[in-house]
Amino acid sequence: MSEIVNKVKRKLKGATNGQPTRAALPPGLPGFLFFLTAVFTLCFVARLGLDNSVKLFTAGEIATQDVAADQNLQIEDVEATSRKRDQVAESQPPVFDVSPLPYEALAKTATDIVAAVRAAGGEDVEKLRWQIAENLNTEVGPDVMEVWRLDDFKSLLEHDVLPWLKQGYESGVVAASAQFAPYKNGILIRDLPSMMETLRVETRDIKDLKQVKDDMEHMLKVSMNKPFRLRKAVYVLVYPLLAPNMTFNQETTQARKREITRAVEPLYYIIKKGEIIVRQGERVGPVQQLKLQALYSHRKGPYNLYRALGLFGMCLMFLAVLAVSLERSGLRRVRGTDWVFLSVILLIFGLLAKIADVVTLPGGGGLPEATRSMYFAISLPMAGAAGILALFFSKRLCIFVSLILSFLAANMVYGGVGIFCYYFVGCMIYVYLMKRSETRPQVLRSAVPLFAALCLMWGSVNLMDLGDPSVAGTGVAFTALSAFLSLLAVVGIAPIMELIFGYTSRFRLMELLNLEQPLLQELMVKAPGTYHHSLIVSNMVEAGARVIGANPLLAKVAALYHDIGKLKSPHYFIENISCKENRHNKLAPSMSALILIAHVKKGVELAKEHRLGQQITDLIGQHHGTTLIAYFHHKAKELAESKGDDPIREEDYRYPGPKPQTKEAGLILLADAIEASSRTLVDPTPSRIRGHIHNIVRKIHDEGELDDCQLTLKDLSLLSDTFQRILTGIFHQRIEYPSAKAADDRNGKPREEPPCAVTPKGAAEHAA
Repeated sequence: MSEIVNKVKRKLKGATNGQPTRAALPPGLPGFLFFLTAVFTLCFVARLGLDNSVKLFTAGEIATQDVAADQNLQIEDVEATSRKRDQVAESQPPVFDVSPLPYEALAKTATDIVAAVRAAGGEDVEKLRWQIAENLNTEVGPDVMEVWRLDDFKSLLEHDVLPWLKQGYESGVVAASAQFAPYKNGILIRDLPSMMETLRVETRDIKDLKQVKDDMEHMLKVSMNKPFRLRKAVYVLVYPLLAPNMTFNQETTQARKREITRAVEPLYYIIKKGEIIVRQGERVGPVQQLKLQALYSHRKGPYNLYRALGLFGMCLMFLAVLAVSLERSGLRRVRGTDWVFLSVILLIFGLLAKIADVVTLPGGGGLPEATRSMYFAISLPMAGAAGILALFFSKRLCIFVSLILSFLAANMVYGGVGIFCYYFVGCMIYVYLMKRSETRPQVLRSAVPLFAALCLMWGSVNLMDLGDPSVAGTGVAFTALSAFLSLLAVVGIAPIMELIFGYTSRFRLMELLNLEQPLLQELMVKAPGTYHHSLIVSNMVEAGARVIGANPLLAKVAALYHDIGKLKSPHYFIENISCKENRHNKLAPSMSALILIAHVKKGVELAKEHRLGQQITDLIGQHHGTTLIAYFHHKAKELAESKGDDPIREEDYRYPGPKPQTKEAGLILLADAIEASSRTLVDPTPSRIRGHIHNIVRKIHDEGELDDCQLTLKDLSLLSDTFQRILTGIFHQRIEYPSAKAADDRNGKPREEPPCAVTPKGAAEHAA
């Protein structure tokens, strides 16, 4: 008999534990891959050109239709840019190099000639004269040679002429002053040894060779009053050697013009999406042809794979940030079904954005052409997608999915940063509003603050992108349309998604909270003790969820239904035994444990049968974790020891689990154990209740049942105080009515306990 019971028990445990709830498993890889596929599809569609409204007309041709820009674009005005660069290049002053070499060569040659003439004698003088004349390329007479031999000439040359020339060369000598005529803005003079540059705006004081000769002649004739013979000797020697030391550096000048030309920013024609380039019947001009050619060359082709990959890379980065923000479990906290649901929402609203980008109103629908596409963009109900997600997922997940959707939708309508912010802020506001809405009327009223927020965002986008306050009024109508469509999406799409994917929204939870639900009515009739126990536990977990920041509505509803599995065999649970013999007294401990364990599996089956939702089903499967059925385990050990049987396996007396995976599941486990075991308390004073709660919480925590549900020690302390307050209110003492006591005294017999009072033993069995 014992072997048969163990086989049945292992089979039942295998059926219970062989299919662990999805909350205990990471999401399936296929679901995540489906989500990535959906994101890449939207990235591809975002850069997919489904319409080409750009028609190409040449200058002088009559346009046969209106042509509007299908995107924002800037086109370089080549002619205007070239004129601007030419103007800047012309204003660049030329570079003239000032070198000391011409003077040094002149001084050395003149000194060498004089020294050679003074040293020559006899026949060598005539030969030297012809040689000097050849080198100077001028006639040198014998009389000039005689003067060059004089000491006065040498003194004049070394002490007066050469120093004067040196001073003149320092400021620069040009070949002819006419070189400066084209340069009205001055010139740059660069000293070659030091490479220092000086801007000379006024060039009239720069001497040329003719002025140097005239000034020398004036110095010798007027200032120094030298005789003609001596002056002529100086002229013959110096004039042929004079050379300009200020020369135009064409290479450096051109290089600087090229450099400054490159620094000139091009001039552009700015084209806004929706702007009319040419109207029907209008003759196309050169500028219009240029714009049409640019739009045609930048038209949306069949696809732009590189941009699509870029968008996909950005979305992957958003997912990476999401994985980091979801703490240690990362994206594994999101189940496979969740990924599919998120993919469907992205595809629905992403493709809606693409359709809005492609569809145009015939003739503009009476709307301004320059803002028609913007009106389509702001009317899209992207906030509705965030509102749907807020009904089922955490704020953090809603924020990041809304970020991806807003990013993709803004790229589909080519709206830029302004439209992206419009979508994203609208999504965040609607997530906040949906999280605060607990009834359907509150959902309907949420459209009003959403509309107000979208109006503010529209005003900002208008000023930032359009800069046209005159069209703000028409845009308000489209923001109202966006708010209405968002509300319609939440009211219309959310129930469909809830039905298809088995999610449980807060509105569904409110419906399940109604005590007139058939399942609760059946529990109240067939298992009234369990029903009463569930009511108390639901009140406990609701209060506990509020103090630790869990979901109080989900916890309360799950607590109401956590023991529905007892409907299959209610009379095997002590709280439902009414004036009858305890059936466990006739069963082996292993069979009793088997019946207790089975109520979890049967509860999961009933939850699925009545479509309570996956969240409630998961919490029912986790509400006992892997705790030990201590009473029957101890009873089995005593029985085995007395009979000398094999040792009892502890795992056969444990619930199959999984352990609580969420705060709500941990709350229900604690409240269930504390409420059931509190029935064993004799004279439940506040201090005894407090000590009892602390013992139960410490025991469950030490056994590791709360390791996966993220309940902290601070949470456990807050929960202990909350549970104590509620149980103290339940077990408060009442005064004894004197009429009952007097009647007993008159009858001469002591009062008896009710025949079906719960004994400590029965309470212990229930606690197990």
